[in-house]
Amino acid sequence: MKFGVISEGEGLDSLVAEDFGHAPCFLIVDSDTLDYTVVDNEYANGEGAGYKVAKAIVGLGVDVVIVGGIGTHGLKILQDAGIRIFYDMDDTVENCIKEVKDRLELEKKFE
Repeated sequence: MKFGVISEGEGLDSLVAEDFGHAPCFLIVDSDTLDYTVVDNEYANGEGAGYKVAKAIVGLGVDVVIVGGIGTHGLKILQDAGIRIFYDMDDTVENCIKEVKDRLELEKKFE
């Protein structure tokens, strides 16, 4: 799966960002291999950042977004695109990816 993780830094050991729209970057991560690409958040310092970041992430074709906090506009855009959102996440990018993968596998067992 392709994960979009809103991050405070450019590595898997970086913390997941609390602020969806104003985080410095996001990582696009292959959840199986943990290969990733860093995308600088060009909207971090502007108005409507959450809306703009959500639109950008939808355009990248991710399946899942991981973030600390997210506003209603960004949440709705991602949900309307069929992207799963996991928020209130508070750990490193890598640990949060592992936690979400575990949750998703558990969900499959109960389908």
